[in-house]
This record gives sequence, C-alpha cells and structure tokens, in this order.
Amino acid sequence: MSPAEIFDAPKAVLAPIAGFSDVGFRRLCARAGAALTYTEMISAKGLVYGSVKTEDLLHTTDAEKVKAVQIFGREPEIMLAAARHPALEKFDIVDVNMGCPVPKIVGNGEGSALLKEPEQAAKIVRALKLSGKHVTVKFRIGFEQNSRTGVDFAKILQDAGAELLTVHGRTREQFYSGRADREYIAEVVRAVDIPVLANGDVDSVDGYRDMLGVTGAAGVMIARGALGQPWLFADIAGVKRPWRTRREAVDEHIATMLAFHSPVYVAANMKKHLAYFVKGLAGGKAFKQRVFESTSLEELTAAARECELLDIPIA
Repeated sequence: MSPAEIFDAPKAVLAPIAGFSDVGFRRLCARAGAALTYTEMISAKGLVYGSVKTEDLLHTTDAEKVKAVQIFGREPEIMLAAARHPALEKFDIVDVNMGCPVPKIVGNGEGSALLKEPEQAAKIVRALKLSGKHVTVKFRIGFEQNSRTGVDFAKILQDAGAELLTVHGRTREQFYSGRADREYIAEVVRAVDIPVLANGDVDSVDGYRDMLGVTGAAGVMIARGALGQPWLFADIAGVKRPWRTRREAVDEHIATMLAFHSPVYVAANMKKHLAYFVKGLAGGKAFKQRVFESTSLEELTAAARECELLDIPIA
C-alpha cells in the first residue's frame, strides 16, 4: 500500500522515537489505530556492515499491517544497500531521517545536516527509489532559526521521487525547544502535491485536530505526545480503546518485548516506558524511583504488580 493510499483521509502516525519506538510500543500504537508506526532510526552503515544492535531494532509484529523503517546516512550507495538488505525485506516503506539534530549525527553530515545539502538529499532519495520500496522523508523546517528552507527542500525531495514528507515544525537550531511552527508546515503542504504529515507538540485529540486545521496536512505524526498513552491513537480514530487500564497496556508491552528480547534487555528498556505510563499521576514519583532502582525483570514486574496507579481506569 502506497503512502497516498494510506492517507486518503487524515490519520495519526507514531513517530520514529529513538529509544522508545521498540517493537512492543509500536504494537500497542498499531493496535490502538496508528496508521503507520516507524521503527526508531537505523544507521544505514550499521546495517550494511553488520551491527547486531541495529538488527535488534528491526523486529515487527502482525499488528503493523504496513511496515515502515527509518534509516539515516548520507552516502546514496550505502543507503541503497541498506534498503536492499535482507533485514529490511519485510518493510514496505523506507523513511529517511533528515531531521535529527544530535551533534554526532549532524557532524557526520547526516540527519538535519542534509538540510544544508539539498542536492545530496535528492541523490539519496533517487538512489532509494531503485530499491523498489516506497520512499518517504522526515525533516525540519530549516537548519538555522533565521533561515527556513523547508519549502524549497520539500519541492526538491518531491522531484527526486519522495512519496510522502513529514515536517517537524522546528529548526535544527531549536532542537526541541519552543513551539512547532504550524503555519510554516502549512506552507510546505501547499507547496507540494504529495502527502505531508505535520509533526510537533501534539499530545491530545484537540491538539491533533488543531494541527490538521492549521496545516491542512494529510495526517499528523505524534512523537513524545504518545509516550505513556498509546490509546491516544484510538481516541483520535474514534474507536474503542484496546485497554481499560494502564496495567493491561503495560502487560501487553512487556509480553511483546519478551517474545523478541532477553529479560535483561526488556528490564532495561521498560524502565523509561513505565515512567511515562504514570506521568502526571499523584504518587507516581515513588513508583518511578522503585522502577529505576530495579536490577532485574523480576524486580521491575514486582514493582508494577504492586503499583495501584496502573489499575486506575484510563481517563
């Protein structure tokens, strides 16, 4: 299914969130109604040159009807080799990260550094099209705060063959500070003929509707706003939530992770998720402290089992 077919009507998408878009959390969001769930960003070089850790991030479940992976890099030939790698055979969509602001990534000429090299970005997209997969790109509205180049960048990517664009309404200089510029995202939407997803600061149904209203986008990509509340996608879609309590979602998350990873990996990974699941709840601080002090999956699950906050019906 092509991106254009998926976004025949506005929908919500789970962003590729480093450290959070694991197979378990993606399954929760997909079951709740997310139209797409992207893996966290994968190094093209790491994949091509055989990083075991990289392949650990590529597990999927049947809940993800359309499978999407995000990769990053700057050499078109390496990016194409990654897209053709056997580990990516199951993925329908390859998204290119051209928005990551992390200094290490930018210093290598990857992520948001490509905003300053539009022709190199176009070469990457054209190379990836040779893989036969659907190619999408996520980027920011510009590199520097006083130089917003997102409109021209979007046009170049469209001409190179990108089928969908996701625009984070901040510059690289902003990192995650301030507010996403929804009006500028709207300019990008109007400038191209392919679907555009709007990204930035959406954590509620009202926020989703406002983002669509301002930008006219084909959909909304939700990142941090989905953490600890995967049922947000069900609320946006207007369907029944898959879980009545946080505990039901947490138990499903852990069970999915254990189907693919070791108990040690799952224990370390779930700590940050559990912190988000009780975020804003009275008494959550003590639970989070116990979770972060746990040294095994047994200790972590015992803390969760004894946490009454997880049994509170989802509001």
